[in-house]
Amino acid sequence: MATTQDIRKGLTIEFKNDLYTIVDFQHVKPGKGGAFIRTKLKSVTNGKVIDQTWNSGETINPVRVERKKYQFLYKDDGGYNFMDQNTFEQVTLDEEMVTGHEFIKEGQEVEISFHSETDKPLSCELPAFVVLEITYSEPGMKGDTANNPLKKATVETGAEIHVPLFVETGTKVKVDTRTGEYVERVKS
Repeated sequence: MATTQDIRKGLTIEFKNDLYTIVDFQHVKPGKGGAFIRTKLKSVTNGKVIDQTWNSGETINPVRVERKKYQFLYKDDGGYNFMDQNTFEQVTLDEEMVTGHEFIKEGQEVEISFHSETDKPLSCELPAFVVLEITYSEPGMKGDTANNPLKKATVETGAEIHVPLFVETGTKVKVDTRTGEYVERVKS
């Protein structure tokens, strides 16, 4: 067991029968009354963010989480299949556990978080940015450049993103997997 004095960003705790990672915290000492800690917690299992306030000195239950690198193999009816490149151990995850799953392609390296005591997979995160090829985009209209317009395009994973008018089919682009937004064109 630990106390609220041990709270720091990135710490994973067990709270209300779920696992939460501390995203942000603030120690508050008002003029009257005791000190307290105001936190933002993000659920490891479903990604919801909640606000929680503790009195100073309350006990919390920290949990050890391990992050391991895995390679994406394929998707089937069972879910997304990944392989540890060192031990060749395979793990299958549901779609809800893979953040940014629409941008994942075969052979891509990802990071999977495991509960250390139960060795249960908690979540899978893609790199913040991935390079994907545009497989389809409508041609941009000449002269349609007012207000930085965007058009829809499909990337090699099947996901649809918005790109600038100058991006054409066959172009490689960098995509932010957290927001699904176009970042920049990538030179081949």
